[in-house]
Amino acid sequence: MLSREDNIRLTRVSRGTPMGELMRRYWQPALLSGELPEPDCAPVRVRLLGEDLIAFRDTNGKVGLVDAYCPHRRAPMFYGRNEECGLRCVYHGWKFDAEGNCVDLPTEPASSKMKDHIKIAAYPTYETAEIVWAYLGPKNDIPAPPDYEWMRAPHTHLHVNKSYEQCNWLQALEGGLDTAHSSYLHRSKTWAGTELRQRDGAPRLDVERTDCGYTYISQRNAGEDGTYVRVYQFVLPHQQMRGGVTKNKERWDVPKFDGHLWVPIDDVQTNVYNWACSIDHNHPMPRDYIDHLNTVSGRGPSDFIPGTFIPKRNLSNDYMIDREMQKTTNFTGILGISTQDFALQESMGSRDDGPICDRTGEHLGSTDKAIIAMRNMLLEATRDVEAGKRPRGVEPQTHRAVRAFDTLVPPNTDWRTEMEYDLRPKW
Repeated sequence: MLSREDNIRLTRVSRGTPMGELMRRYWQPALLSGELPEPDCAPVRVRLLGEDLIAFRDTNGKVGLVDAYCPHRRAPMFYGRNEECGLRCVYHGWKFDAEGNCVDLPTEPASSKMKDHIKIAAYPTYETAEIVWAYLGPKNDIPAPPDYEWMRAPHTHLHVNKSYEQCNWLQALEGGLDTAHSSYLHRSKTWAGTELRQRDGAPRLDVERTDCGYTYISQRNAGEDGTYVRVYQFVLPHQQMRGGVTKNKERWDVPKFDGHLWVPIDDVQTNVYNWACSIDHNHPMPRDYIDHLNTVSGRGPSDFIPGTFIPKRNLSNDYMIDREMQKTTNFTGILGISTQDFALQESMGSRDDGPICDRTGEHLGSTDKAIIAMRNMLLEATRDVEAGKRPRGVEPQTHRAVRAFDTLVPPNTDWRTEMEYDLRPKW
């Protein structure tokens, strides 16, 4: 279990908190590129690490990420005009470029030098892999942008989407790192994706620290087939990578790995960026396969409230749980793999703590080894930042060679020998 003090240290992300300062040392996904579809399109509200911001794509295609309020009289920039390489506040016409510089001050005399001293708070952005990334940390210590293997894959081999989760980021991340739950929470008679994990509901875990987080290995007894091995990666501060080669191979034969980034909107809300990447240069991601992934996860276009990333099945309607389905078809009576996760993670809070889990009453077991290691690593990283050190995994060279994989290992076979080639990045 965690002490109440450490639980607060890990879960609060606003500026000035230990975790908030740690998060600001890494590039963070701010929004999907598709949310800003073209130059001079409508601005988009962004809330990231407890800060209210506005994103806009200027005339040249560059993405700006600025304070949500004009520095003149704090009018909302969301209503601004996106025109001629700048966002213009409609209250008094003050205009700012993507770097936050004031480029027009029409309420002042032409001879005024005031424009030269006015700025709107702005953060650096970097756009790749269908995501706009932002850096909210100290400007004198900006690391190189992230360079995960999946980000180097061509568009034809990569799929990225986003969903909203109404809870603190840490319990969402912990759900992703918890490999044992998939043997139960996601059990279904109609989905073969968890069949190997259903054979053995008590996986044996090993955790090995890396320069950017850790590798954790889950081994399950698969009977005469040998051992089902999944090699996952946890990449600081909030990414999980997992192997998916054995899923649906009979239909699509797409060798892939996938994962999530659980990005704090604030202390009580999370954006989940979901990605899947084919690891074979000769196997693009088929459109029907992407549709299948979204359908079984509950992340298809029809699964969201129109105009949002909020699932239709959510806490307000008990995720549309079907008790008859629970008796006859799947373990939960809830449709959608991600929806099943959300149902448990969003409901972990209490009347006193709201949507933040109280971890002081936990009783952790052997299958929680990866979660314990993650918490310890994050606590260590917050203290590194407090001591003026760069935290683990900030530099992209620490994670360029990281990847996940899963396979069935024949009886009496060393999994490392069996998977050595497959754990080498292909992109």
